[in-house]
Amino acid sequence: MKYTFALVGNPNCGKTCMFNEITGSTQYVGNWPGVTVEKKEGKARKVKEDITIVDLPGIYSLSPYTMEEIIARNYIVEEMPDVIINIVDATNIERNLYLTTQLIELGLPIVVALNMMDEIKKRGDKIDVNGLEKAFGVPIIPTSASKGQGVSQLMQKAIELAQAGAASQETKFTLKIFDDEIENTIEKIENLIVPFIKGTKYPARWVSIKLLEGDERVREKLAVTNEIIDSVKVLRKELEHKYDDDIEAIIADNRYRFITGIIAKYVKKNSAKGDLTISDKIDKIVTNRVLAIPLFLAVMLIVFRITFGTVGTFLSDLLDGFINGTIAEAVTGLLESAGASEWLVELIVNGIIAGVGGVLVFMPQIMILFLFLSIPEDSGYMARAAFIMDRLLRKIGLSGKSFIPMLMGFGCTVPAVMAARTLQSEKDRKLTIMLTPFMSCGARLPVYLVFASAFFMQGQSIIIFSLYILGVVVAILSGIILKTTLFKGDSAPFVMELPPYRIPSVKGVAIHMWDRGKGFIKKAGTIIFAASVIIWFAQSFSFSLRFVESPDESILAAIGRFIAPIFVPLGFGDWKTSVSLVTGFAAKEVIVSTIGILHGLGEVGEESMELISVLQNYYTPLKAYAFMAFTLLYLPCVAAFGAIKRELSSWKWTLFAVGYQTAIAWLISFIIYQGGRLIGLA
Repeated sequence: MKYTFALVGNPNCGKTCMFNEITGSTQYVGNWPGVTVEKKEGKARKVKEDITIVDLPGIYSLSPYTMEEIIARNYIVEEMPDVIINIVDATNIERNLYLTTQLIELGLPIVVALNMMDEIKKRGDKIDVNGLEKAFGVPIIPTSASKGQGVSQLMQKAIELAQAGAASQETKFTLKIFDDEIENTIEKIENLIVPFIKGTKYPARWVSIKLLEGDERVREKLAVTNEIIDSVKVLRKELEHKYDDDIEAIIADNRYRFITGIIAKYVKKNSAKGDLTISDKIDKIVTNRVLAIPLFLAVMLIVFRITFGTVGTFLSDLLDGFINGTIAEAVTGLLESAGASEWLVELIVNGIIAGVGGVLVFMPQIMILFLFLSIPEDSGYMARAAFIMDRLLRKIGLSGKSFIPMLMGFGCTVPAVMAARTLQSEKDRKLTIMLTPFMSCGARLPVYLVFASAFFMQGQSIIIFSLYILGVVVAILSGIILKTTLFKGDSAPFVMELPPYRIPSVKGVAIHMWDRGKGFIKKAGTIIFAASVIIWFAQSFSFSLRFVESPDESILAAIGRFIAPIFVPLGFGDWKTSVSLVTGFAAKEVIVSTIGILHGLGEVGEESMELISVLQNYYTPLKAYAFMAFTLLYLPCVAAFGAIKRELSSWKWTLFAVGYQTAIAWLISFIIYQGGRLIGLA
């Protein structure tokens, strides 16, 4: 049998960890139809049945306020998964069970995964799981997803529910969540809407509560008449008058009173334990007003030291020798022994292998960087980083919520821009999208590495770190400028949950690292491969399609000479460098490939050293830094350009965004180069 299970839970409840534990490497990521919120699906492992696991966005309730809540609710109600697996953070059980009460009302088979039970044990707290099961009328399985504990039992119970069908959940309607007055009102509304829900998949109780709350989307779905809505409004006003509060607050208060009563019976806190948890003690330091930002910068600097120091360089050198030595030499010998023509050998060895290999050699350092970014993310530190950055971001018209998309920009601009969709303020969303490309994505890293190796070998990690800081500083200054011109107004209020600190699981970190790194490999195998072939062709032929002896007579040379004057004031006005910036629009990694191909490099095992030697002949350290700064700041790759266009839904705003970014890149590089010359650094 084929089944679909939906994972539903609050943010930071361990849902992603549970998803990874259930699916392993069989997951795939896309977008929900019509929106850019991430959709993650996978096949369950270690079970006989064919089960698709859908990881819904993290939500606090099923009220349709945010895009995530709308997506989660629509999926559950419209698609009706065979089983809902509700992940509940046992360390924040009261808040998490609020969503549970709403899910039960949907009338679908549900099993609750009471997650992070290992932390409950560490605290010395006790939870009567059997008591909770009886109180809620649904199966509850204790789990610890990060350690793989209870996951097999959870899946077994979910499979049993799927096989038994919805009839196994008949106890769900016996829950008395609300006061008698509210329950009576819900029953009255149920009687009114019988004609509208007959033959539909919508449960009467859930629809009645939604109409009582004034949910317009439910009303539109069922085409409820104005007469019915007027009757519901009268019932709502009666309740609001009786309780002297608005209906949403009344219902929320009743839910929490129901949950609190159950928690008091079945959850016992360790009274001997001090008031301050380990997380509280750590937060006294890492969120300190004075120490927070210096500590964050220190953590990032350590990451860069390890990534671009001895370890990362050693691994990259090994891979370089294998690709541009062993592989290139073997392919050359194979082609020559097969009698391949000279141009074909040139295309494959000096075009494809040199182009793609020139980027892949940096894979170890990129993977190490993603590894060290995953650890603070999984540990809960990145949520603190957003919190401490809120004060700074408010000065440029944003809230701390914008920090997460901007932080994602250090990995890839595309998902970072997409993540801005979660921001509720239109002003914040647009401004975040415009500033995020200034964050140095992983694709720019190969450019920094090759130039830093050529000119700043002793201080390589410091130079690369300075570029990341430069991107942040430019984003801040740009935010101040745009806030006082195009995006006037107050930023949205910042509310964010700080999850308890957790030791990241090796498996979870490895999956995050691989998810980010495999995109780099795919790009090398597709975009960079295609770009390498096109670049080789364009530098080997003239506009008349005649094979040229020298690249100086090629198509690329003509294009490069046309645009080169733009870059003369920046110190890198030769046509080869100019063309590399144009091809970098396809993918920033292609800049390195272009420079290597145009200089005829790629002979067996010598590409890196030869490229460094060539760069040292063409550049000075000042010119090299100005070039890296321009690469950091100018318009993003074509994929990011498409994401910006999709999110802004306007050609005018999109062209303004990339035009502004490129103009800023030119200005900053100009200041660096000309300023350096003035003080004698040239």
